[in-house]
Amino acid sequence: MFDIMKKAKELQSKMAEMQEELASAEVEGVSGAGMVKVTLNGKGDMKGLSIDPSLFTAEEADVLEDLIIAAHQDARTKAEQLSAEKMKEATGDLPIPPGMKLF
Repeated sequence: MFDIMKKAKELQSKMAEMQEELASAEVEGVSGAGMVKVTLNGKGDMKGLSIDPSLFTAEEADVLEDLIIAAHQDARTKAEQLSAEKMKEATGDLPIPPGMKLF
């Protein structure tokens, strides 16, 4: 029982540390061969957007919107992967049920 409590305390500490790391981590999603870039933090919040000036014509507004959405999704997927990797590092050998969110 003492070992379980000790591991739970260690896990709690690791989780807090991981949340701090994720908040400061950044991932970048790109689309349109790098013409649109979106930067998110590890929690999925958008922190930056870069659009190639050649895309600023009125005729291509729909294309630009689609590229932004695609870049954001790319970055969001990378942020989720980063979060999953950090979770795996933090939990070590503790059996955590699939889909269970600890933060």
